[in-house]
Amino acid sequence: MPRAAVETRELTKKFGSFTAVDHITMSIEEGSVYGFLGPNGSGKSTTIRMLCGLLAPTSGVGLVLGMDLAREGRKIKDQVGYMSQKFSLYPEMTVIENLELYSGLYGLTGPDKKKRIEEMLALAGLGGREDEYAGRLSGGWRQRLALGCAILHRPKILFLDEPTSGVDPKARRLFWDIIYDLAADGTTVMVTTHFMDEAEHCDKVAFIYFGGLIADDTPANLKKLIPGRLYEIGSDNAFDLLAKIAQGAVGPVTDSYFFGEKIHLLVDKDREIEAEGIFRGASIKEISPSMEDVFTYLVKNESGRDLGSGRISGAGEIRPAIAPAGPVKEG
Repeated sequence: MPRAAVETRELTKKFGSFTAVDHITMSIEEGSVYGFLGPNGSGKSTTIRMLCGLLAPTSGVGLVLGMDLAREGRKIKDQVGYMSQKFSLYPEMTVIENLELYSGLYGLTGPDKKKRIEEMLALAGLGGREDEYAGRLSGGWRQRLALGCAILHRPKILFLDEPTSGVDPKARRLFWDIIYDLAADGTTVMVTTHFMDEAEHCDKVAFIYFGGLIADDTPANLKKLIPGRLYEIGSDNAFDLLAKIAQGAVGPVTDSYFFGEKIHLLVDKDREIEAEGIFRGASIKEISPSMEDVFTYLVKNESGRDLGSGRISGAGEIRPAIAPAGPVKEG
């Protein structure tokens, strides 16, 4: 039976009257990759900072590597690796200077320090670029260097907060290859993201929404939450078509929304959609749900409950698996 690297019960963080993290209960197995997904402002970063020992919880219980968040925050900080969503290195220092600095902060000395720096240069693919300034590296190279600095001391658990934000798709894939290798060697990885396609790489995925956990399971099991049949519809008049669906032109549907340039239509399991009526001339195929479909379904369900209780809510920003064409901004 795998042991838990992280366990929380009713973990809560408040800032004055604002509840950033609302009674979260979760368990992360040792050596697993655990995805923590949600829109901006949902509480992902606050949760990560509590688990790293950087923020004390307001209430609830949390254990990281068997250490209590409320009483042993300092010990936790020494045992974990943490990579923040903002560029956490020193841009005016070179690659090697950053690695030297962080190795010193982690207490590495002598041959072990030299060996680990060489290993991190290889992992980041920065061999031969030791004297380049960190601030002049592209987004993907910076992130890999930041990861190397975060794991110099061989942490048993690694917290990555939006590690692939602002980097191109190729750099994202390379970064996830490194994450896989770390997990295969026994490192527990908790990664926050709002790229839905990255959730497919995780052993388990949790969705956080307005500070509360609304789902926590394997990607395969989460996809089973979506009821009925899901269709992908392509049309030259997609906007008009979606408006007609919303007005009831095809009868009752469970949900309908844009997915890139296509429409996703969720209907009852006994219903079939064919290229006739308002769908004449459109391309129609039944598909399996993606993690983005899962997120859309969960958030709409949660929003409906919030509105029914008088609570104001909104889905926030979520990044699709396939982004529109164009340059990728670094940041």
